[in-house]
Amino acid sequence: MAATDTDRAQRGIQSIEVGGQLLRALVHHGRPMALKDLAREADMTAAKAHPYMVSFGRLGLIEQDRASGHYLLGPLALQLGLISLQQADPVHIATPLIGQLAQQIGHTVALAVWGARGATIVRTAESPSPVHVNMRHGTVFSLTNTASGRVFAAYLDPAVVRAQLEDERQRQKQRKGAAEPAPPAGMPPVQPLPSWSDFERQCQEVRDHGISRSDGEVIEGVSAMAAPVFDHTGAIVLAVTAIGPAGIFHTAWDGEIARALKACAGTVSQRLGASATGAVVPSVSDR
Repeated sequence: MAATDTDRAQRGIQSIEVGGQLLRALVHHGRPMALKDLAREADMTAAKAHPYMVSFGRLGLIEQDRASGHYLLGPLALQLGLISLQQADPVHIATPLIGQLAQQIGHTVALAVWGARGATIVRTAESPSPVHVNMRHGTVFSLTNTASGRVFAAYLDPAVVRAQLEDERQRQKQRKGAAEPAPPAGMPPVQPLPSWSDFERQCQEVRDHGISRSDGEVIEGVSAMAAPVFDHTGAIVLAVTAIGPAGIFHTAWDGEIARALKACAGTVSQRLGASATGAVVPSVSDR
């Protein structure tokens, strides 16, 4: 029977896939490795692995340390990695994942980036039962009383966070001076903004758990959680935020929603080249 176009398109070159296991082992371990260790990781003999390493060396994918004889990634591998990082778009990578996540947890999920006025929605994925909350593209989250705002505050440069906190403080003073009317029904009263030390304690809680949460702080009866996405430098670039009715939205630090959010954010971080530890957090003295 003749092969279909799909069959032909999916047919690969087995020797490349086999040799690729050696490169995968080098990447996984992140350090120079002896040939026998590489071969063992790739489930082959050293005699079989050696010709692959010779060819990879000629291409610049690997190089061999002359003193130890160990193999490490070469200049072409470095160039490929750098180009891949330059082409990686966090929002593009995360968008299809939040659609799946919304269906999985049954709640609306949004992506937020850090903009000129703070954490700003750039994508949303509606849950099967949407929450009637203003989650349009361009919506800006409060720094201090939203899950998205606090997750950015926990990992951004402290100078940026202090400036944003002061900006919110000034806007709150202006609203009070303008005799702003009482909040609409369902909206909690406006609370005074926290001091820097109090807010830093809240941010430390976020860092301790690797996720932020909010229970009815913006709209009564509505809860949210937000997980950070990091790039290859350890900088936060996105917040993956879920929102839903408090009665069925469980904000336990280690609950189902928290685990699903962190898994989604972790997948995006990995594709952006983040290390296993994720964030590079400024020291306490810096904060």
